[in-house]
Amino acid sequence: MKIVRYLMGALLILGNAVSAYPCTSAIISSSVSKTGRPILWKHRDTGEENNKVERIEATESTMAYVALYNASDSACSEAWMGMNSAGFAIMNTASYNLKNDTVNIMDGEGLIMAEALGVCVTVDDFEKFLIAHSKPLHVEANFGVIDAEGNGAYFETDNYAFQRYNLSDSPSGVLIRTNYSHSGRKDEGYGYIREVNAHYFLDKAAVEKNVSPEFLTETVSRTFYHSVFEKDFTNSGESWIIDQDFIPRYTSTATCAIEGGTFPVMWIGIGYPPASEIRAVTMNAPVPSELRGTLPNGHSPLCDAAVDAKHRAFKISRGNGEKYIYLPVLYNKSGDGAAQIAKKKNQKYYKSARKRLNAK
Repeated sequence: MKIVRYLMGALLILGNAVSAYPCTSAIISSSVSKTGRPILWKHRDTGEENNKVERIEATESTMAYVALYNASDSACSEAWMGMNSAGFAIMNTASYNLKNDTVNIMDGEGLIMAEALGVCVTVDDFEKFLIAHSKPLHVEANFGVIDAEGNGAYFETDNYAFQRYNLSDSPSGVLIRTNYSHSGRKDEGYGYIREVNAHYFLDKAAVEKNVSPEFLTETVSRTFYHSVFEKDFTNSGESWIIDQDFIPRYTSTATCAIEGGTFPVMWIGIGYPPASEIRAVTMNAPVPSELRGTLPNGHSPLCDAAVDAKHRAFKISRGNGEKYIYLPVLYNKSGDGAAQIAKKKNQKYYKSARKRLNAK
């Protein structure tokens, strides 16, 4: 079996590195989006490959919101991206170059985001929320937020402090974060190559004012472009490639683009982004049943279908098998790869869903 060796050196070096779950994210200004609305996008990576979308109802002190959860989170206590009834939306990427303390209990981002979704209306509210919150926060993360007024910002946050980066200060109208913080220690963390990959897609689209949820979920999250090689392996004819520093990865579990405004829409595909089907989620309608954790162990139907396709693409189960992608399962000359089928379905879905939503 011939394996493409273009990343073998890097793979051997990183094989014993600390495990990091490499999310890729962006905030897009309304001035460069195709629909004239701000967009919050996250391509999620995590060790929990099964996830779901659920709605949390309002209480006397909190607003209603919808969010992405791990399937195993039966209490829906940790939100990994979401939006609320006020049009506030939030996501995160883990950072690995901010922490400078001895706090051992970490990974509290999901709890922070669930709490923020219940009480925040604006980007400024989230800043006040972080300032007032009890410390330590138990996080090392880049939080991305937008609000109904079109504001957006990243908050590069550790246990005790944060650095805010406003979308309005970006000349390109786009902010991108992966798994290091721009305010953190130089050359530490992860995601430098993936950040360049994201710029490859978004810089041109922003100049053309053509960034859309469709572009983010159907192109950026499904394309095996590698900036080091300046090559797109998606339809290259290669059979086997090594899973290193692409935006879609073995650990990728969701692609989600929240289109902001007074009527926000969450466009989301779960399970494995290259093979996932997209659904639209709004605050004034039930979450589509195929996204919800209605199956045993909190699994959702669309997630299970996409994960099955992933396992067929990563079909070597022993040793470092998860590092090798058999691309024909996703993309092939016959056009019947799992990613190709999903993209065709999603093209029709986006068109019909937008027609339905615009009629309201």
